Amino acid sequence: MAAVLLDGKVIAKRLKEAIKQEVAVLKSKRGRAPKLVAVEVGQNASSAVYVKAQKKAADSVGIEYELKVVPQETSQDEAENLIDGLNNDKSVSAIILQMPVPRGMDAKKLVNLISPEKDAEGMHPQNLGKILLGRYKIGPCTAMAVMELLESTKVNLYGKEAVIVGHSEIVGKPLSLMLLNKFATTTVCHIGTGERGALPGHVKRAEILIVAVGKAGIIKGDWIKDGAIVIDVGINKVGDKIVGDVEFAGASQKALCITQVPGGVGSITTTMLMRNTVELFKTQR
Repeated sequence: MAAVLLDGKVIAKRLKEAIKQEVAVLKSKRGRAPKLVAVEVGQNASSAVYVKAQKKAADSVGIEYELKVVPQETSQDEAENLIDGLNNDKSVSAIILQMPVPRGMDAKKLVNLISPEKDAEGMHPQNLGKILLGRYKIGPCTAMAVMELLESTKVNLYGKEAVIVGHSEIVGKPLSLMLLNKFATTTVCHIGTGERGALPGHVKRAEILIVAVGKAGIIKGDWIKDGAIVIDVGINKVGDKIVGDVEFAGASQKALCITQVPGGVGSITTTMLMRNTVELFKTQR
């Protein structure tokens, strides 16, 4: 029996409507809408798509959006001063640094310089620490998008065998904590798991499988446990097609629910950026 498709676009639409309503209420109370400022160092073709998506999402929910583009030759000190200025600007609710930054610039230092009270991506160490403690309202957008997809299935995560493939700072690591906060029995697989040949065994017992590697078809369809929920975060270009990390054709015959690439996690990620912006705005005075 074919799996139920988890449609990220449908979920994103529902979330945007709720955010739009909340923004309208906040604007009526405070006299202004939340404002998200994106900082881009040098114009980069790869980030242009994300900037366009951010602007479109912000417009759709009533969030003010501003893109600050500074020259490619901007120094580290100049970039830090720009972020400092935005941190101190009371009209700015949230800040995001567009990636990539020019070679030689310390991106992590710039991200960590963003005030945790204005950290739109939820990547400041202080905000990541709140996830560890289970006291978070914001978090890395892709990880938050995965949790929204899981919530849409109405499956109780308590005690479930959850396997994450990939341990990045923006997906795997924060997601493992979010799942632990839901009392899922959580395993994180990474390059060491693969090198030992242990990856198939972990995947085969996963009731909840989240894959975020960036390697097309790394997870074979016949590895999927019958009745599993499969969330594919990977985005890979193969020829003229965009595909995920999971062999969709085979996996969709065994899974209970599965995301498709495109149309799954990515559809919700930018919406989570908007929700983070609203949550930050609510804490500011």
